[in-house]
Amino acid sequence: MASTDTTPKTDDLAGLEAGLDALDSVQIRRTPVREVLLKKVLPPVLAVVLVLVVWQLLVVAEVADEGKLPSPGAVWESLSAMWLEGTLLEVLWTSVSRALLGFLLALAIGTPLGLVVARVSVVRTAIGPILSGLQSLPSVAWVAPAVLWLGLNDQMMFAVILLGAVPSIANGLVAGVDQVPPLFLRAGRTLGATGLKGAWHIVMPAALPGYLAGLKQGWAFSWRSLMAAEIIASSPDLGLGLGQLLENGRNNFDMPGIFLAIILILLVGVAIDLLVFSPLERAVLRRRGLLVKS
Repeated sequence: MASTDTTPKTDDLAGLEAGLDALDSVQIRRTPVREVLLKKVLPPVLAVVLVLVVWQLLVVAEVADEGKLPSPGAVWESLSAMWLEGTLLEVLWTSVSRALLGFLLALAIGTPLGLVVARVSVVRTAIGPILSGLQSLPSVAWVAPAVLWLGLNDQMMFAVILLGAVPSIANGLVAGVDQVPPLFLRAGRTLGATGLKGAWHIVMPAALPGYLAGLKQGWAFSWRSLMAAEIIASSPDLGLGLGQLLENGRNNFDMPGIFLAIILILLVGVAIDLLVFSPLERAVLRRRGLLVKS
């Protein structure tokens, strides 16, 4: 006679329900301020202090003469002089505003281009390798033809930024779309999400991690392209940006000014990453349940 004992099935069902309840009970815990300071703020601060200490020790040990390796104090004096003259914020804003506007233009061009390349096989076959080649091409190579085409003006700067950033944004979106599970696309088509509606509601949300990686790389290319353009194509008509500040330091044999320009360029890149892209990445991970702590 067949057994009618259902105890194992009942136990399995109870275990499954307990597991689901445990998943539902997971709560996102806000990290205390003290823990944030200890784990996220203190380590980079200590790293900066260590770099400054090593830098000062190298100066004291006279591993190079002062004309080649200025002290941190000399760089600070150069920073203070620019602040007192009222030129520091102007220099920063000139470069940052150009880079942000150029990046937004690259975003407006690279996003639809990436979607078309990712979704239309003929277009991918035709220009996909070209985008990959453009991404690997140094941005400085575009400065000379851009100057000849457009002259020494802001349009030339934006052209160099676009040529450097658009391929990275487009390729990042293509990589993200390639990682979208086919089941998502089939489900979207079943529900009527095709064409632009499908791209907006299905493809873009599913490809968001790869797209954000492309945006982050696109910003890096935008910033590097702008610095190359400002260093090579310096002109009084373009205003004084960080690239021109670096080039002026070289022309005037001003090593503290050169080090100051390098530090400011680095700080802007780090600040944009911490204030814009890192929060976006955390938000995406949190919405997908991949970030328990915030």
